[in-house]
Amino acid sequence: MKYVCVEWFHDFSDEPVKIYSEIDNERYEIRKVELFKDGIYGYAYENIEIGKTGLGEIPFPEDLNEINENPKFKAIEITKEDFEKVWNRIQDK
Repeated sequence: MKYVCVEWFHDFSDEPVKIYSEIDNERYEIRKVELFKDGIYGYAYENIEIGKTGLGEIPFPEDLNEINENPKFKAIEITKEDFEKVWNRIQDK
């Protein structure tokens, strides 16, 4: 498993500013949390979609530099523990 946080720098009110993804060994998202500027969040796992959040349909880039080449994005690998903190926080709401 791999865990990634992507920051998206934009002015859209209906798009997330942070995206947390749990990625399997084939590079597909299996859990995702999206956080919006106004504090709203969405999440997805298996066939469950809360808010407008859905799992990606194509494999996640193997190299985060593919994402980071675009100055509107900053992707970093995070720990499983960091992902679980975010996941558990939204599950408690």
